[in-house]
Amino acid sequence: MGHHKKGQSVSISDVARVAGVAKSTVSRAFIHPTLVAAPTRERIRRIADEMGFRPSRVARALSTGRTGLVGLVVPTLSNPFFGPLVAAMQQAAEEEDRQIVLMISELSAERETRIVERLSREVDGLIVATSLCEEAFLRKVAKEIPLVLVDRKVGRLASVLIDTPSGVAAIADHLIGMGHRRLCYVSGPPGSWADAPRIAALRTRAEQSGAEIVVAGPIPPTVDAGIEIAETVAAAGVTAVIGYNSATVLGLLHGLGTRGVRVPEDVSVASADDFILLQSTKPAVTVLHLPLEEAGQAAVRMLERLLRGERPGRPVVIGPRLVIRESTLRARPPGQQAGQS
Repeated sequence: MGHHKKGQSVSISDVARVAGVAKSTVSRAFIHPTLVAAPTRERIRRIADEMGFRPSRVARALSTGRTGLVGLVVPTLSNPFFGPLVAAMQQAAEEEDRQIVLMISELSAERETRIVERLSREVDGLIVATSLCEEAFLRKVAKEIPLVLVDRKVGRLASVLIDTPSGVAAIADHLIGMGHRRLCYVSGPPGSWADAPRIAALRTRAEQSGAEIVVAGPIPPTVDAGIEIAETVAAAGVTAVIGYNSATVLGLLHGLGTRGVRVPEDVSVASADDFILLQSTKPAVTVLHLPLEEAGQAAVRMLERLLRGERPGRPVVIGPRLVIRESTLRARPPGQQAGQS
């Protein structure tokens, strides 16, 4: 037996040879253990263990009813929000000896519903990020399989929430504190569950401080959409604008610049996320930093609890951090021209 390095790829045939039994007996010892006499079964498993034999996920699934697979559904990978989230979940899942099966719904509720239906029959548990599915459907899935939602809340279903509403409220406080009284919020993406609470938080802040919020959009999370909406923003008579996403803010900077609107002298600009390199733009943009790695790890930990048969407990809420840079400036007193100090 000394000729086998532990952990080197060991096959069923290798175990059968050393144990002096047929290959089919080794398979049965792992897949249908009750069909193999206890002493033989224990001897095969001990030898397999010493040789570093790892039954395949398929064999393990047949014997335990568990695949070791976790389904992860995201709407798109073109939005840089999801890259760090997926990477963090994969790492956390590997630490639990699980593998992630990643599916992309291409921002379609219908496609996401089909994907979730199919995956739920093939994996041990599911994590769905910024889900577009109907509430009733998600509740049904959660009864059939452990399910964790990221950045979407449905009743008492297990969820990890990134508290962007309190984050955009912090941006509004920062801008209002610098004398801005008429602010524009560029909203999106269309059909987003998370956008309404952001708008509500901004309106509450504005009402409390006698400021006004103009909502533009919703627009998709792209640079082109940001360039297009710049015309609406420039015509809205606002002194500050908050974009829901960094790609749109990048487009907005470009679109405002081509219209001769200077940032921050004429209009202050801030972004509700920091995924595109907004610290290297001119001017560097004030942003919310969203701790996505933390959110990804929390979602996997919550799924592990569900897989152990525990209750999900309260939603995990992860708070963003405001990073103030050069793109937000004190508002000019009404009637004062740019360039006057």
